[in-house]
Amino acid sequence: MTLVITTAAAIAASIVWYVTGRSQRVAALALIYWGASLMWCVDGFANLAHGEAFVELADGAQMVDDAILGVTVVTVGLAIWTIYMLITHQRRTGVSTRQ
Repeated sequence: MTLVITTAAAIAASIVWYVTGRSQRVAALALIYWGASLMWCVDGFANLAHGEAFVELADGAQMVDDAILGVTVVTVGLAIWTIYMLITHQRRTGVSTRQ
């Protein structure tokens, strides 16, 4: 479920990136989410290498936990992107916090 949620966020960010004229700022968000999706894919392949399922769908409570983790990953990615946007905005506008 975590892989599905992060991949959906990556696809949505990529669509926004394409529609907004391929902005570098939106590209950073898309790359954050694609990196998270890649991380969950690697985790799935590691599970396969150890004889487990790529994605476990049997337990309802486990799926809820995975969904919460997926939403948390997307939220943290958005927070990191917001911090990145604030830092790069200060550099572009010449705003300094030093006095």
